Amino acid sequence: MEAVRDNMIAMKKGRSFFHVNMADHLKKKICALGTNDPKFKPCCGFSVAAEGCCIVAILPQLYFKPKKTKGSRMQLHISPSLRHVTVLPGKGVREFIKVKVASRKLSYRMVFYFLLFLTFMLRFVFVLTAMETIEGENECSSLGCVGKRLGPKIFGRTMEPTKVPEEIYRILEEAEVKIPRFGSDAPDSLEEFLAEMRSSKADAKTFALRLKALVTLLEQKTRIAKIQEFLYRHVASSSIPKPLHCLSLRLAAEHSTNAAARAPLPSPDLVPALVDNSRRHFVLASDNVLAAAAVAASLVHHALRPSSVVFHIITDRKTYAPMQAWFALHPLAPAVVEVRGLHHFDWFARGRVPVLEVMERDREVRSQFRGGSAAIAASEGEKPVVVAAKLQALSPKYHSIMNHVRIYLPELFPSLKKLVFLDDDIVVQADLSPLWEIDLQGKVNGAVETCRGEDKFVMSKKLKNYLNFSHPLISKTFNPEECAWAYGMNIFDLDAWRKTNIKDTYHEWIQKNLELDLSLWQLGTLPPGLIAFHGHVHIIDPYWHMLGLGYQENTTRDDAEKAAVIHFNGRAKPWLEIAFPQLRPLWTKYIDFSDKFLKACNIRP
Repeated sequence: MEAVRDNMIAMKKGRSFFHVNMADHLKKKICALGTNDPKFKPCCGFSVAAEGCCIVAILPQLYFKPKKTKGSRMQLHISPSLRHVTVLPGKGVREFIKVKVASRKLSYRMVFYFLLFLTFMLRFVFVLTAMETIEGENECSSLGCVGKRLGPKIFGRTMEPTKVPEEIYRILEEAEVKIPRFGSDAPDSLEEFLAEMRSSKADAKTFALRLKALVTLLEQKTRIAKIQEFLYRHVASSSIPKPLHCLSLRLAAEHSTNAAARAPLPSPDLVPALVDNSRRHFVLASDNVLAAAAVAASLVHHALRPSSVVFHIITDRKTYAPMQAWFALHPLAPAVVEVRGLHHFDWFARGRVPVLEVMERDREVRSQFRGGSAAIAASEGEKPVVVAAKLQALSPKYHSIMNHVRIYLPELFPSLKKLVFLDDDIVVQADLSPLWEIDLQGKVNGAVETCRGEDKFVMSKKLKNYLNFSHPLISKTFNPEECAWAYGMNIFDLDAWRKTNIKDTYHEWIQKNLELDLSLWQLGTLPPGLIAFHGHVHIIDPYWHMLGLGYQENTTRDDAEKAAVIHFNGRAKPWLEIAFPQLRPLWTKYIDFSDKFLKACNIRP
């Protein structure tokens, strides 16, 4: 007992006892229930004080039994964990006191770890909140809003979005809802629509009706704007620009007054070169003087042996004088240049040319085709893309004799074995003499196919894009998935051509199309060419011919400069104001805009 007392006094001095209140309470109980045993009485005089948490750290397990006295028995237990003390009284009435305390002091290390954890959690919540604020369009100013946003991220749950009422879908799908017109009470913009809905506090049905009216009105405006764009482009591309018309008139006047402008092309000493098959022969059919000048200049500029180049230009009667004057006054020596009008070919002028008869009827049919451009643009229900295709079918170039000349190349040049035919909307950017080294493997036409390539807009053309496969005459003869090929730069083996009936097939199908009211195809000389040359085409490397520079501006200048020949096929011709500005310099650099004729007609780059 003395040892217990000494230990308790020692712990008191070390201030590692129970809390003062707990200790005083225990002391009173011990003294009240204790016996007169003098060995226990010293324990009733101790008092204990502690700081926060108190632990009996040095006491061993103690089971103390005082001597039995009359009517009393007491047991004192100190548990092995030293976290509670139990005092049990006797006489059938047991008084149980259980005091729980912490096992140790609150350490500074625990406080440090707790603060560190709290700091980490605060930073984590701050980062999530900042990310939500940046990503979201609306600020989250309330705690509930932050909880809705951070809850799914922290707990891995997603908030189900509010579903659109089925009534709105039903109303939007109803066909009988009145479609608004310009000038109606339909909202003109999204802002007006939202303001109207907020002010009227409309129900779901009204909301859906007004929304459909807004969308329908905007669709009508968009369609009309696109059709107007296509119509204006059609007019711009079909008309002759005033500066080009001025150039033709000035050159024609020069041809009539200046003997140098009437000089024969080529000079008499170079005439044998026109039938020399050891030279590289190029043919261009055009009634556009400026376009022909750009093609000729680019061709000769990039030729490794310009003296081997023979450039044959074929034009119509009205353009012959201006074309003759230009190339007579702007020689391309040492290359040989020939300018001839169709009226200079005896067989073409005197004989019965089927294509001329077909063209005359074709012109009559197309003049009444769908009521003309105004009727096509005013038609309702047609998609803008369909309207654009119908307008393109009315382009004058599609019934121009210049587009049909290529089918008569064997007759036009009976002494030549091989030549390259060029369109007037191309630019040459490399030496083309290697084309003569290509083995056509007995085929007539060397061309680039247009169904493979990175440009999905231009290089995705198959026969189904040009021919009407809903017509049985087409569907039973051709495969719609067969690749198409391109005009613009073609190498023709005239010897192999003369062994075929390509020209007769060409005439036959044009005649059939006219008899069937243009139901086999609607535009261009390429569709009948695809039919006539079917089975006679050898595909060459796409490097030799890059298309689409007049259709869309997605073509980059860097990509275009890598091709041997670039083709401005489409409405955006490089000599027109509607040309794409980033691509036009590829053409203008071959035109000398300081020339007196160009300056007089205000032709500028």
